[in-house]
Amino acid sequence: MMAKVVISHRLHDDGMAVLEKAGMEVTITNNGDPKVMLPELLDAEGLIIRIGSIDRETMLQCKNLKVIGRPGVGVDDVDVKTATELGIPVVIAPGANTRSVAEHALTLILACAKDLVHSDKELRAGNFAVRSSYKAYEIYGKTLGLVGYGHIGSILAELATGIGMKVVVYDPFVKKEAIEAKGYRYEADLNEVMKRVDVISVHVPLTPKTKGLIGVKEIALMKPNAIVVNCARGGIIDEKALAEALAAGKIYSAATDVFANEPVTPAEPLFQYSNMIVTPHMAGQTKEAASDVATMAAEGVVAVINGEKWPKICNPDAYKHPRWNK
Repeated sequence: MMAKVVISHRLHDDGMAVLEKAGMEVTITNNGDPKVMLPELLDAEGLIIRIGSIDRETMLQCKNLKVIGRPGVGVDDVDVKTATELGIPVVIAPGANTRSVAEHALTLILACAKDLVHSDKELRAGNFAVRSSYKAYEIYGKTLGLVGYGHIGSILAELATGIGMKVVVYDPFVKKEAIEAKGYRYEADLNEVMKRVDVISVHVPLTPKTKGLIGVKEIALMKPNAIVVNCARGGIIDEKALAEALAAGKIYSAATDVFANEPVTPAEPLFQYSNMIVTPHMAGQTKEAASDVATMAAEGVVAVINGEKWPKICNPDAYKHPRWNK
């Protein structure tokens, strides 16, 4: 009998091929709401969530569920505590899309500095004179503040240095010596980073501690020509505070690939600002990254269903559950 795997939304073809080759019975719900997925999950052994969530109530009802997969590294929408308690490994795809996200963040930084999207819109409307607004500025010599220096942050630092930016790093989990060895400035106080830099780029996971990490107080410390970029998770930057700063001209511009509530609708408040660039949570969705994360997630899900202790999971304590000691 084939094992059943439920997927919230179709994976890249390479990931689907892994499941097909393994002989999995695949059901795609095209909806990541756990209540919508539940009827299909009741007899499923695996779940892969592209966009959506899985909560304790749902997991407790799914007696056959052996593994949860995430084609990425963010697990804020998965009740990892309950999964661990039930002995369900949560498979992730570390490193598979780091360069894609770093490149996207750099692209947004440059697009903001050059007033690119606004100028494009104005020109299409017949306003050739927008060229003389002189809003764009050079990024060379400006200071990039990284909130988070993991795989993505470290690659972005290299890319930014390559075009002549200075780099300041805030990350309580990285030693000062490691940052300074790379030629960057280490700063232990987030407020000091906010005051000092021309661009802030966020690269931390969404946790209770990082939710609202950058809010009214922090944004108020920034320079008037500052740029705020978020390619991490919605909710780390207070969207209301960001909107108010954009409306009041307290910062130059901002760009985000992520939102507190996804998928977003045209009514999203941030959409109304001409100095705001938005993209649909696509930083890690390049052809290369989409293939890699989908393949890695699918391989991990298949391995766990087949009884293998797959190493690329976010909750290794799940393997301490009695179900793994039979």
